[in-house]
Amino acid sequence: MIEVTGGAFWKPYGSTVGALLASNETQLGINSSQFEYRPPIDLANARLRFLARALGPAYVRIAGTWANSVYFADSETPPARVPDGFKGVLSRQQWRGVIAFAKATDAKIMTSFAISPGVRDHSGAWTPNIAQRWLAYTRKIGGTIAAAEFMNEPSIAGIGGAPRGYDAAAYGRDFKSFRVFAKGAAPGMLILGPGSATETPEPWGIPPGIPGSIPSAELLASGGADIDAFSYHHYGAASVRCEASHMPQTRLEDALSEQWLARTGVTRAYYAAMRDRYAPGKPIWMTEGADAACGGNPWSGSFIDSFRYLDQLGQLAKQGIQVSIHNTLAAGSYSLLDPNDFSPKANYWAALLWHRLMGKTVLDAGIPLQSGLHVYAHCQPDRVGGVALLIINNDAARAASITVPGKRFRYTLSAPDTPSMGVKLNGQLLQLGAGDRLPAMVGIAERSPVASFAPHTISFLAIPEAENLACKPH
Repeated sequence: MIEVTGGAFWKPYGSTVGALLASNETQLGINSSQFEYRPPIDLANARLRFLARALGPAYVRIAGTWANSVYFADSETPPARVPDGFKGVLSRQQWRGVIAFAKATDAKIMTSFAISPGVRDHSGAWTPNIAQRWLAYTRKIGGTIAAAEFMNEPSIAGIGGAPRGYDAAAYGRDFKSFRVFAKGAAPGMLILGPGSATETPEPWGIPPGIPGSIPSAELLASGGADIDAFSYHHYGAASVRCEASHMPQTRLEDALSEQWLARTGVTRAYYAAMRDRYAPGKPIWMTEGADAACGGNPWSGSFIDSFRYLDQLGQLAKQGIQVSIHNTLAAGSYSLLDPNDFSPKANYWAALLWHRLMGKTVLDAGIPLQSGLHVYAHCQPDRVGGVALLIINNDAARAASITVPGKRFRYTLSAPDTPSMGVKLNGQLLQLGAGDRLPAMVGIAERSPVASFAPHTISFLAIPEAENLACKPH
């Protein structure tokens, strides 16, 4: 949401801008020196739209902590100051830009609603007044919200804009009101929940008892389990921006470790068990995730982070997660695109190859996960009977190999020659061409029955003539 409205967002590493606010704290409970003003993003930018559309169809999520306290200005003249009870303003013009961006990029909109003191009555209960005007205006301009969480990360409501003393009972009361409202005002909108984060076992999650934290089990038991899909957020750690906080850290030298890559599965298992208890049978979505909270680490989005990103996509698909939403497209260190000029980072190219080669039908690769070799298999999205493999060699020293009969096409990602946010595909640096054309991303034909993979590489193998029955119409 802060990309759309403009406001205080995580300061880029190396920035010399001073403290943004006179106060020592922000609504996130983090020292204000870690934030910097970010102007509203230009959603009409041709490069941004072109690169986003190349990943479509997809969801574009306009939410996050800042959405919890945003005021929708339902007039062509937004207020000169932020109304009491809110911390930001979303104008009609900005929201029209979101609707136009979604249509231009083959995306469906997901969001969450304001829950701050400004949307509450004298008793402290949530009211739908702002949400009603927002949804009505969305319909008026031909837009649709496909899915929504009631609020962003209610498990840490105390630092997310909720009223002081907000608890599970208040959440249950408010969620029930929200559901009744949403099913009447937007009957086609999927309701997701709880959308929690930071709860996995220590040392990865926030330790129990942090002021303002509410366990998701209590949120669901209080009345928040009447959902269309179970949603959660995942960050394996917090970035070095938050090293003075209670949140755990990670290091660059751990980026290829099995323990680091396994954190995706630990979080999924934690929330899947909760889904099974409170909302059995509901699909599971991971509606926000990246390498590290607090804006991402300095190496976020670079090739070293692509191991985490692609392994996460492979793990989650294999484990039945239907939707995985990366935070963010073009803001913060963890963005897929450079926030200044929208040029692609390594993780953008990784996402593009995944999108082109790994279809929605997940297969059993027949190769168990092992140290230094992670293999995932899907049907190809545009080739009847075709199969695609993702092979991750996260060992820094040893090569790996698998047996692959028949003709195939290899796409191997490797580190750039000089430190940068770039990545090489089959030995050539990937970069936009004249007029922002995407480069030719062509696989190298191979026929040898044994495929080898160099240390510290990520490869896709497309096998269009696999004739896999699971990849054919039934």
